[in-house]
Amino acid sequence: MEIIAGSAEVLSAGMFFDMARYRYRVFVEKLGWKLQTRGRTELDQFDRRDTCYLIARNANGRLVGTARLLPTHRPYLLASVFPQLLGDVPAPNTPRIWELSRFAAVDFEADAREDPYGSSTALELLHAAMRVVAQEGAQRLISVSPLGVERILRRAGVTAHRVAPPVLIEGQHLFACFIDVDKNWRPREDRRGDTTG
Repeated sequence: MEIIAGSAEVLSAGMFFDMARYRYRVFVEKLGWKLQTRGRTELDQFDRRDTCYLIARNANGRLVGTARLLPTHRPYLLASVFPQLLGDVPAPNTPRIWELSRFAAVDFEADAREDPYGSSTALELLHAAMRVVAQEGAQRLISVSPLGVERILRRAGVTAHRVAPPVLIEGQHLFACFIDVDKNWRPREDRRGDTTG
């Protein structure tokens, strides 16, 4: 598997379009999120020139995962769209904390039961995200996640903390989660082949 990191200016136009189309398939078609879309692609106001993307491709070059990284001293999804998930905690506003969003690892040609968050691809994407933000001086990631992700992170040996209690939003319990950045963390060998979540 190959993971490519870069801004929209670094990625080729074709790769950027493939990522936007992949996000539509994952978040709109598969997960049923109600997002603004255009031409079967999914991009929002946080897809800016300074946004960092991670794109995972399998050995055949097919896109099988993606993530978006935003420093919290610029506008980001959690603070702007889901502030209720922060409870009484002020929204982070520092280059030492980056938001991880639009995170998914789904191989549409693999087993349909695969968990989009618990697969080996997802854990490799998380590892890449930690390395990328660590190079920028970040110490933590923050993310909006469904409750099941908390168990996956714990099983993977990731140090993660709830920011506030979960909130029911559009029928799903979501929570804001701090993830300590450890550029030396690697998915455990026994988790790399586990795609059942």
